[in-house]
Amino acid sequence: MTLPWLTVLAGMPALGALALIFIRGTAAKQVAFAVSLLTLTLAVVLALRFRPGGGMQFTEQVSWIKPLGAYYALGLDGIGLTLVLLVAIVTPVVILASWNEADTGLAEGTLNVPAKYDARLFFALVLAVESSALFLFLATDVFLFYVFFEVILIPMYFLIGGFGGARRAYAASKFLIFGLLGGFVMLASVIGLYVLSARAGAPSYLLSDLTQLDISTGTGRWLFVGFMFAFAIKAPLVPLHSWLPDAAEESSPGAATMMVGVMDKIGTFGMIRFCLQLFPEASQWASPVVITLAVISILYGAILAIGTQNLMRFIAFTSISHFGFIVLGIFAFTSQSMSGSTLYMLNHGLSTAGLFLVAGYLIKRRGSASIDSFGGVATVAPVLAGFMLFAGLSTMSLPGLSSFVSEFMVLAGTFARYPLVASISTLAIVLAALYILIMYQRIMTGPVTVDVERTVTDANGRERLAFAPLVILIIVLGVFPKPMLTVIDPAVAATMQRVGVTDPEPKVLAEGGR
Repeated sequence: MTLPWLTVLAGMPALGALALIFIRGTAAKQVAFAVSLLTLTLAVVLALRFRPGGGMQFTEQVSWIKPLGAYYALGLDGIGLTLVLLVAIVTPVVILASWNEADTGLAEGTLNVPAKYDARLFFALVLAVESSALFLFLATDVFLFYVFFEVILIPMYFLIGGFGGARRAYAASKFLIFGLLGGFVMLASVIGLYVLSARAGAPSYLLSDLTQLDISTGTGRWLFVGFMFAFAIKAPLVPLHSWLPDAAEESSPGAATMMVGVMDKIGTFGMIRFCLQLFPEASQWASPVVITLAVISILYGAILAIGTQNLMRFIAFTSISHFGFIVLGIFAFTSQSMSGSTLYMLNHGLSTAGLFLVAGYLIKRRGSASIDSFGGVATVAPVLAGFMLFAGLSTMSLPGLSSFVSEFMVLAGTFARYPLVASISTLAIVLAALYILIMYQRIMTGPVTVDVERTVTDANGRERLAFAPLVILIIVLGVFPKPMLTVIDPAVAATMQRVGVTDPEPKVLAEGGR
C-alpha cells in the first residue's frame, strides 16, 4: 500500500495545531512555522510529480459511513493543485508576518485592542484553517466536502473573535451566521443527492458516481440552487457579500489574509468542482443571472473601495470586485475564461496577502486603520511604501504582474461569448486604477504629519522576508504563467466537456473586410 500523500499533506497542519496545545512561548511560533514549511515542501513535491492531463491523481478512497454511501475520498487535479499551492504558500507567509502581532492584538483607534486568547492559539487556528482548506480542495466525496465546509468556520470564527478589533464579537457572529446559513441550505441539496443515488441502486456521495446519475431538469435546478447559494456566500457574490467588509475590518491582518486569500476561494472552487460537474444543465440555465450578479459585484466592489476610509475594509471591497471577475470567467463557459478564473484565484490570493500584510504593518505602527490617519509615509518608510505600491499595482492588474494575465484571460474569454458583458466589466480596470492610486496617494505621499513621523518606522528584516516570496511569485507568474496554465488547462477542458459546452467559433471577416 502506497503512502496516502494527500492525507499526510492535509493532516500535517492539523497535527501541528494540536501540538501547539502543549507548547508555549516562542517555541510555539517556531513549531507552527516549521509545520507550515513542511506542508509547503510536500505540496511542491506533489506538484513536481503531478502529470498534467492525467486526471485525478494520488487518489485515496476508503468507505467511511457505509449506510450514507460516504467515503473518505481525496484526489488532486489541476484546479485543486493550483489552490493547494496557494494555501501552502500563504500560510507560512502569514505566520512569519504575524510573528509578534498576535501577542498584542489589533490596533484600533490609538490603542491596541488586547487579544482575547494566548498567542499560540492564533498560530494553531491558522494551521487549522490551512488543514481544513486543504481537505476541501482535495475532497472527491460530496459529504466529506460538506463536513469540512462547515468545520473551517470554527477556527476562522475564533481567529476573528479572539484576535480582532473592538467590534470583533459582532463581526465574528455575522461571519458565522452567514456561513451556517449557506451550509444549512447546501445540506438540503446534499440530502437530495443521497436520495437520488439511493433510488438509482446504492447511496453514494462519490463525485465519480454522482456525475453518472440521471437527474431530471427540475430536480437538478433545485439542487444546484442549494449548492450555488452556499458558494455565493463564501465567494462572496453580491448581494450575499455584506459579512466580508465587517469581518475584514475587525480581523487581524493575518486572519483577514487566511479568510480572503484562502477560505473564500472555496466558494469559486466549489462552483467549478460541484455546481458545473454535478448540474451541468442547471449551470447553463442559471448562467445569465450569475453573470449579471458577477458584473454587479465587479463594479459595486470597485466603487465602494474608492470611497471607504478604513484600510482593511478597502481591501475587502477590492476583493469583492475581483471575485466578481472570477465568477464571471467560470460562467462565461469558455476554456480561456475558466482557465483565467482558476489562475485568478491563485493570483488574487497572492496580491491580497500582500495588501493585507502591508496594511497590518502600517496599522500596527500608526495605531489606526483609518486612511486619513496617514500621510507622507513614503518619506519615513520607503520600503513599506514600495511594498504597498507593488501589492497595489498587482491588485490593479498591471501588465507584467500575475493578476494581469488572469484578468485578461477572463475578459478575453468572456468577450468571445458575451461581448457586451465583457465591455461593461472592463470599466473596473479604470476604477481599480482610481482606488489603488487614490489610496496610495493619501497614505504615502504629501507632507509628513507629526503623528506619522513619530510612530511609523520602516519594515524590519522579518517583515521584508515575509513579503519577499509574494514579490517573487507575482513577478514570475506575471511573465511566465505557462507552468500553471499547463496544469490548469486539461482540468478545465474536462469540466467544459462535462458541462457540454464548447468555445465559440471565432468570427472571421469576409474577404474585403465585409
